[in-house]
This record gives sequence, structure tokens and C-alpha cells, in this order.
Amino acid sequence: MRMKVRAHVLVSGIVQGVFFRSEARRLARQCNVTGWIRNLTDGRVEAVFEGEEKNVEKMVEFCKKGPSSARISSTQISLENHTDEFSDFSIVW
Repeated sequence: MRMKVRAHVLVSGIVQGVFFRSEARRLARQCNVTGWIRNLTDGRVEAVFEGEEKNVEKMVEFCKKGPSSARISSTQISLENHTDEFSDFSIVW
């Protein structure tokens, strides 16, 4: 059985208004990762990714770079216990 993991990510920089959330959702669905992503009022993006370890790692790597027009200044990653609470990956408000 493959190991399932959960990562909670906060991304700072120019990350809003650059299609960060929609690109993350597209990649997450392609990688079979569940969870959510949202903009924060302080300008950061927050996300929770759950899935097979290698696929969650792909999502974390995406967050370190972002889409081409994003400018990432920092990425905070917290590994948490996998909960299997999500059925899909969505943009939340």
C-alpha cells in the first residue's frame, strides 16, 4: 500500500491574481490529490493537499514555483496527519 500524506502550505509573494489557485486545482486533479486552496486577506495563498506522498510532493513543488506570472517569496510547509476527509480538490473562499 502506498503511503498517504497531508501537507498544509502557505505561499507568500505575488500569488494572487496570477491563476495560482486554478493552476493548482488543475494539477491536483491531474495528480489525484484532494484538498483545497484559497486566497487569504493578507495576500498569501493557503492550501491543504492530501494523497499519495509522491503526488503531494508534486503539489508542494508547484507551490514553490507557482504559475509563470507568480513571484514566490516564501513557502511554509507543515506535514499533518492524513485524514481522507476530501473527495475532490477545490478552490474555497
